[in-house]
This record gives sequence, C-alpha cells and structure tokens, in this order.
Amino acid sequence: MSRLPSIKCLLTLTILLRSFTKCARLDHLQVLDSLLKKDYDRRATPTNHLNNATTVYCELYIRSFGSISPVTMDYEVDLYLRQKWSDERLQHPDITEVLDLNDPNLVKAIWKPEVYFPNAKHAEFQFVTVPNVLIRINPDGEILYMLRLKLTFSCMMDLSKFPLDNQICTMEVASFSKTIEELRLEWKTNNPVIMGKGLRMPQFEIVEIAASECQESFQIGNYSCLVAEFYLSRSVGFHLVQSYLPTILIVVISWVSFWMDVDSVPGRTTLGVTTLLAVSSQSAGIQSGLPQVSYVKAIDVWMGTCTAFVFCALLEFTFVNYMWRKIVPEILKRTLTIPDGVNGRAESDQDPTAVAVTVVRKMVVTDGKTTGLCSNNNCLRARKIDEYSRVMFPLTFFVFNLLYWTYYLA
Repeated sequence: MSRLPSIKCLLTLTILLRSFTKCARLDHLQVLDSLLKKDYDRRATPTNHLNNATTVYCELYIRSFGSISPVTMDYEVDLYLRQKWSDERLQHPDITEVLDLNDPNLVKAIWKPEVYFPNAKHAEFQFVTVPNVLIRINPDGEILYMLRLKLTFSCMMDLSKFPLDNQICTMEVASFSKTIEELRLEWKTNNPVIMGKGLRMPQFEIVEIAASECQESFQIGNYSCLVAEFYLSRSVGFHLVQSYLPTILIVVISWVSFWMDVDSVPGRTTLGVTTLLAVSSQSAGIQSGLPQVSYVKAIDVWMGTCTAFVFCALLEFTFVNYMWRKIVPEILKRTLTIPDGVNGRAESDQDPTAVAVTVVRKMVVTDGKTTGLCSNNNCLRARKIDEYSRVMFPLTFFVFNLLYWTYYLA
C-alpha cells in the first residue's frame, strides 16, 4: 500500500512536465507569430540590410529513381529538397528550442528562396496525406526548409553506343527571381546528393554522382545555379538475352544449309528465307522501342551485320545451285547427240535440257569427283564452295564479334 502514493506522485509530475512543455511550446509559437507580425518583410532577403547575397545550402535526398526512357529522353524521380539558411530576424531570446512545423501558412509568411529546376519537364508537389513540407527553426535563426517533390527531368542521351552506352543525366537547381547579387546557392559540404537505401535502377547502374555549381546567364542578369550529374552505365544483361543471343543463334542456324546437299532446293530455300525473316523481325522489335535518330547505333551495326550474314548464306546457296545446274555448251552439245533413250524412254519424247542434266548427274560419283564429261562442268566447284563456306562464314562472324565488342566496350 505504501507504493501507491509514490506512483501517484510520479504520474502527477509527468502530467505537470507535459503541461509545462506544451505551454512552453505555445509560448514559442506565440513569440514566432509576434516576430512575423512585427517589422518582418517576407519580400526582403535576410541579408538585404547588409547589401550582401544570402547563402542557401541545398541538399537532395532521392527516394526513387525511375527508368530512363530513350524515346522521351527523360526520367522520373521522387526526392526531398532540403534548403538551409540563416535569418536573423527570427532570433529571439525566448525561443530556446528547435521548432518543427508543418504549416503551409508559415511557409507563405516567411522569406524563402525562390528556386526552380531548369531541366525539369514536369513537377508535382506531394499532398498525401498532408502537404509534405517541413520548416525547422533553430533558436539562432537558422532555418531548414524541406519539401517532397515528384519531378520528370530531361536527359538528352547519346545512343550511338546503345545498348553498350554510358549516359550522364543531370538535376539542376537554380534561383528564379533573385540574381547572384541577392541569392547564392551552394551545395551542402558533405554528401549533398544522397540516394535512398536499397535504391536500384532496372536498366542502369549509378557509377558516380558529381555535385557542382553552374551559372544561368540571361539578358536581365546572372542567376546562381547548382547541378548534380549522375554517371550511369547501362546494364547489358537484358539486351544480351533479348537481342544478342537470339540473333547469334539465328545466324548459326542459317549455316546449317552448308551441310545440306546441293540438290535440297526446298529445304535450303526454306531455311534461308525463314532465318532472314526471323532476324528482320528481331531487328524491327528492337527498333520499335528506340527513337528515330539520324546516326547509327551499336545495335544497328549488330542487326545489320547479322542480317547481312543470313542474306549472304541464302545468296551462297543461290550461286551454288546455279553452278550445279549450269551445263557447259560443249557438254550440252555432246549430250544431245546421244542416240539411246534415257531411263528407257526415247530422246524425242524428252526435253533435251533435262536429258543433258540427267546424264551429267549420272556421271558424278558419290565422293564428289567427276569423270568423263563432268570434268568440264561446275559441279565440283559448287560443292567446294559449300565446303569453304563452312569455315569462312563462322570465321568471319567471329572476327566481326571480336572487332565489335572490342570497339564498343572500350
């Protein structure tokens, strides 16, 4: 029973402390209201009376970094913009603690730097579930102004090495209405641009972030400007699986025709046309997701060369088949003088050219060597071209790959 009075005393003390703290905080807010109503001009900079430029320190905290679109040349980010400056007009001896306020009316009442994003195409202020704005006023007059924004920044990319490219995208923060004589923007000394923990991009890897100063020059004056540069390296894994490996397989499949018999006209024709259509469809699918630029991209070189290899394989079969069917005039003349029928039919009942071709083919032995009349025709050369193509096409494609990857990955 003796412990009950002590517990009651503790509860009473706690309630009194909370009441005192609440009263003290109300007193601080009342003091702040009195300062804003008394000789405070929100149109004047904090150092206007000293004829000096007010220095504002900026910091970016990026919550999300959207994928960069090569078609629209932009990307979306969700970030916190933090600005810090000193305003001696808000100093008062009765303000003894830091005041954190989420009050849009207070934002309108005090002076704040009028900054904007020069390379932003679209911007939204976050209102869910309350306006995402925070003002922290320190007893010494230092002010922290933080707000959350969703922005779409432009990023003019050079796609000449796509998809083996590296890009540099920027975020610019500049003064809108105050010249450099009135307002100077500076980055926070340590880590001015912070990426959210676990932040990942689907197509790029962030290699480096560089924060520097710039200057916006117009006819009406010079304005302070800050720029954050994001050095990005594109991840090649997706394109290896979706673009490079399928086209390599299509090209290799087109070489199968070199091991097929010269007489296999339907099979070799079907294989050649099918692979040509497949690589063309693959190229069209890739180009549909890219802008129509005037220069040649790395993927254009790759797809164009693969298409050329498949087309050359089809062209090689056309030439080989032509040579196989070609009859030397001397052979044709001697063949047409053969008195006996072919396959038990009279010569007069058959087409002379068909008779000649049949006789020439019968003179070709299985090992590819010719005897008699075939020593003067092109059958052996046709088969030799197929044999050479089995080596030259893969070798040439390997050399192309060596040069391609060495140049674009350098």
